[in-house]
Amino acid sequence: MEQEIMRIGISLPGDLLTKFDSIIEQRGYSSRSESIRDAIRNYITHFEWMHAVKRRRIATITLIYDCMKCGLSSSLTEIQHEYSSLIRTSTLAHLEPGNCLEVIVLDGEGQDVRLMAEKLMSLKGVKYVKLNTAGSVSILL
Repeated sequence: MEQEIMRIGISLPGDLLTKFDSIIEQRGYSSRSESIRDAIRNYITHFEWMHAVKRRRIATITLIYDCMKCGLSSSLTEIQHEYSSLIRTSTLAHLEPGNCLEVIVLDGEGQDVRLMAEKLMSLKGVKYVKLNTAGSVSILL
């Protein structure tokens, strides 16, 4: 049974579209639509994986953000204070002008780790967020 195809419109910055088109060509996709469908499937899979994170977890959240974006640093700090009981350490590196890389190491309930990562992801000016988790150390040994 063939699924009904829905049409949508999106707005993207020119440089993002240019990079995306380059990847489409390198990977041999037949169209933008097919590559966007693939990207959406990956996004859904990642979302479902994040929601399966349960019990105590050790984790890292890696983010790259625009440190020149007005109010963003305050929002990041506010979220980290909200979840301070999870945070074991963090490190910040200034990349090229305007971009910062931060890695946050956490230990706590998986649901809380996921919620923190999702709050960070939703901020305007955050360009990249990656959550990695593992079971608690006692489970791994």
